[in-house]
Formats: sequence, C-alpha cells, structure tokens
Amino acid sequence: MPIALRYALRSDVGLVRSNNQDSGFAGPNLLVVADGMGGHAGGDVASSIAVATFAPLNDDSFGADDAVTELERAVDEAQQALVARSTAEPELSGMGTTVTALLRAGSMLAMAHMGDSRAYLLRDGDLTQVTTDHTFVQHLVDTGKITPEEAEVHPQRSVVMRVLCDFGLGLRPDLSMREGRPGDRWLLCSDGLSGYVSHDTIQSTLADIDDPGVCTERLVQLALRAGGPDNITCIVADIIDRDAPPAGVEPTSTIEVAGAAAVERDVPSAAAESPAAKAAALVAATAAPETEETAADAPVEDVEANASALPRRRRRTVARALWTLVTLVVLGGAGWGAYAWTQTQYYLGVDDGRVAIFRGIPQDLGPLSLSHVVMTTETRVDDLDPFKADRLRATIHQPSFVAAHTHALSLAVEAVTPTTPPATPTVTPTIDPTTPAGGSATPSDGGSTS
Repeated sequence: MPIALRYALRSDVGLVRSNNQDSGFAGPNLLVVADGMGGHAGGDVASSIAVATFAPLNDDSFGADDAVTELERAVDEAQQALVARSTAEPELSGMGTTVTALLRAGSMLAMAHMGDSRAYLLRDGDLTQVTTDHTFVQHLVDTGKITPEEAEVHPQRSVVMRVLCDFGLGLRPDLSMREGRPGDRWLLCSDGLSGYVSHDTIQSTLADIDDPGVCTERLVQLALRAGGPDNITCIVADIIDRDAPPAGVEPTSTIEVAGAAAVERDVPSAAAESPAAKAAALVAATAAPETEETAADAPVEDVEANASALPRRRRRTVARALWTLVTLVVLGGAGWGAYAWTQTQYYLGVDDGRVAIFRGIPQDLGPLSLSHVVMTTETRVDDLDPFKADRLRATIHQPSFVAAHTHALSLAVEAVTPTTPPATPTVTPTIDPTTPAGGSATPSDGGSTS
C-alpha cells in the first residue's frame, strides 16, 4: 500500500539560550531533527550541515533496499563536511550534532539515528520510544549500574557518547527499516522536548490533538512551561494511505526548515516574557556554569558594566577575556596566530574538584591565560584511581574536544564502577570432635566477606 506523510515542524530557541543550535527539516519524503552539541562553538553550524547534507534525499524516491544505504551515505558525507569545515575554521573544532532521520521508501520508512534526539511511534494509542539514546546514563542502564528511574534525574543524563562529529572516531549510526502503517503517528524531537515533558504527557498530546501543526505547537508550549532551558524542536508526522486518505486529510507537499538551518535562525521564544521564562532566565544567570556560548554573545560594554553582579567564575572569565583582547592588540598579527593555535588544543584537568575539559594550553602569558574551561563534568577527581587523579592534576593533552569528551566519559564510567574485587571468603579447617583421632579435617566457613 503506497503511503504519504502529513506533517508539521516546529522549533523554539527556548527560554534561556540566545541562539538555536537545533535544526529541523520536513518534506514529503524526509524528516530530520539535528541537535547541535551545546556548550562550545559550532553546534548550530554542525546541525545546519547535517540537515543540508540529508535534504537532497527528499528529492528522490528510493526502494527499501536503497534507502538505508542512502541514509548511511548521507551520514558519511555529513561527517566529511564537518571535518572540512572545522579544518577551514579551527575555532569550530569539536563541533558535533545528533541526527534522527526518517526516509520514506515505498510503503516503508528507513531510519538513521545518532545521539539523544528521539523518534517515537504512536500506534493504536500506545506510544513507544523507537530509538535508543546514545548517552552515558543509557550505558549505565544497559549495564545494570543504575535503573531507568535513576537515569531520569542523573546529573550526566545529557552527556552523549555517539554523535555526528568532526573527529574520526569510527562512530556509526543505528540503521533500520520500519513499517509505514496508515494511522501511525511519528514524533521526532530533540531532548529539549523529551528531557522536560513526560512520556505520558507526550502520549496524551499526540493522541488527543489531530492536526500535526497544532500538536507540535502544543508540545513546544509544554516544554516551555516546564522551564524550557534548552532548544526545542519537534516534527509530528502522520502516515496516511496515499490513494485513499481519510476524509478532509491531504498529504503535506511543502518543505519546512526550522532552527539553525533556517534563514531566521535565532528568533526569540514566543514565551520569552512569560513568568516561566523570567524564572528560567534568573536561574540561569545566578546558578548555571558559564559556557562559551553565553560568553561570546555578551557585548563587552554590558560585561564591564555588570561585572560586579556576576558570579566569581564568570568575573574571572570576563577579566581573562579583556586581558586577552589587550594582549592580542599588543602582540599583533604574529601573536594572534600563536594564540589562535593554542585555541585549537584541548586537555583534561581539574575544575572545582571535578574532571573538566579545557580549551587551549595549560600556561599563562603574563596576565593572559591561554586556556579556559569548556565543560565541567560531574565526575569527582577523588573518586578516581589515585594514579589517574594525579595525571589529571598534571593535565592530560587531547587532540580534539571529541577525544577529550570521550576520555572524560571513560573516567566517569570508572568512577561509578567498583574497582576493588570482592574479598575471597577465608576457609579454615576445623576438627569435628566426633572424628576419631587421625580422621580428616572438615573445612568450614570460618571467615567473613568484607
């Protein structure tokens, strides 16, 4: 039975961030959601490149045998494009993005997935998460170290282990074929939705609201009401019988692009002046750790005027940025070239007693620090093997942000995995008083495991 898609795409920058690092694409044959890696430069660029690479697949019709191959090829081309872009612009080094894509192939749907964006299927009223999150906490769940309930509140639940990136780690997407059954409803979304709106609420919203456009708007508003600190992107798509659609229902034929891949990429949230927005912004300003994104977006004059009101760490970042500017002016072109090179380097170190990723080199040039914290993890250095803790304090050089991120993940796994093997019970021989002289000793458990 030939199928067609009826869909809608919606993306919102959220209540805290100033730019949208998500990208979305929806066409008659192709649906894509990409969530650029936040907290460092290039997330919006990475998601845009991913969408731009996948988009041409919408213009062709593929059979079931070819669709998966084409999706895999698009992943490879997107990675090559990311590598080329970061090579040409070293300041983008370390950029990455999730990608979740559905490609129509006759009466089937081919899927490619990397990261923690999700695809859900609503069938006969039941909602199923089709994709598996490629995250640190999902790894802990899969290996039995924590429960799914603990994963929902784990401090590292947003740390991804497999993404489309500019560093050749040999990471491959999950590829599969799915039945395209008329009456099914699909949801593709970034974690800005799934991380803040419960499974049950998503299910009831998808089941109760028939129009995909109204449904996507409702889902975004639910995420915003929950505080919406992250970018939010979602696609709702209904599978319909192309030759015999329900009365009053027509397949969608327009192409929709949203988020960083769109022309108007950083439109403020429609809920920017709501009480939830003001509360979220206040929390972000007073409690959230500083990121490259917020530091880069702050005008210098505003930073100087309000420096006294910023947290201590943020004031240090501002002071370093100002000294950097003065020093670069003095050093001139040669100095800038040397400094630019340092900013292509990464290393692991310690920040506030935790494992952290630094960009730059661990040296100072007078008042100028040649490195800054890109990401501070929740892994405490004191929980690591003493030898590795000492190496961290001395810093560990890494060839890229992704390599540093991967190494930090391995340290996090070690920190939550017991390394001391259980003690072997001590067995001591005793003599049964009833045993005749010269009889054999009977072993008994006279020790304890501790």
